[in-house]
Amino acid sequence: MPRILVTNDDGVRSEGIHALADAVRPFGELIVVAPHVEASAIGHALTLRRPLRMEKISDGIYEVDGTPTDCVNIALTQLFDGRLDLVVSGINKGYNIGDDVTYSGTVAGAMEGALLGVPSVAVSLERTIGIYDFGPAAAAAATVVAAVLQGGLPSRTFLNLNVPPGQPKGLRVTFQAKRNHVTVVNPREDPRGRAYYWIEEGENEWEPHDRSDYQAVKDGFVSVSPLQLDLTSYASIVAVETLLGQQRSERAEQLLLDPRVEVE
Repeated sequence: MPRILVTNDDGVRSEGIHALADAVRPFGELIVVAPHVEASAIGHALTLRRPLRMEKISDGIYEVDGTPTDCVNIALTQLFDGRLDLVVSGINKGYNIGDDVTYSGTVAGAMEGALLGVPSVAVSLERTIGIYDFGPAAAAAATVVAAVLQGGLPSRTFLNLNVPPGQPKGLRVTFQAKRNHVTVVNPREDPRGRAYYWIEEGENEWEPHDRSDYQAVKDGFVSVSPLQLDLTSYASIVAVETLLGQQRSERAEQLLLDPRVEVE
């Protein structure tokens, strides 16, 4: 029976993680390990400068006073004895699309699973006011999890799901959208006159593209983006060699044709 870890960045008491756990529980032996408080927008942070504690809340549910990345590492080594078949992270309250995946603790939970050689899936739902309906997102996650458990994923690759509100029209395989990045920082003063700052979410203006994750959810589809751990810009290798006055290498030319070529 497959061994499945469910985590998130909204905290172990978020309704989304329990809806996700219920949806994927039929596929294997499942344990929930999540931060004890919300850890949104924490990215791929790993706690190295203080000890971490894990507490059992109930059967199969644990909390860790750390990040989603911490949770995956502790669960794998302490609860699964290094044998884990799938990591599922979510369901996040709010999309994790486009460039914003770099900030996401939800995405980081799946990313850490992929780094550790475990097929992984992140799941997010559009932010809303009032009560969340996690049902469609949980159902979409179950569909994708079933496929991943049966067919696997390429090495060092994981899936990022984003689910629109209501009943989705289906699944659409996508890539990350691009948007403008205009930062908004709100300066304030405390009662003693000392400055402090709130970083706001900023402006969102997405570049149109019919295969982007943004366009998929806008059209009412579940976006399924395969993400990779390798951040190398292979198409830029030759340009940077030229910039630094290095001789244009045959190896770089091969990389432009096939990024899987091993670099010595």
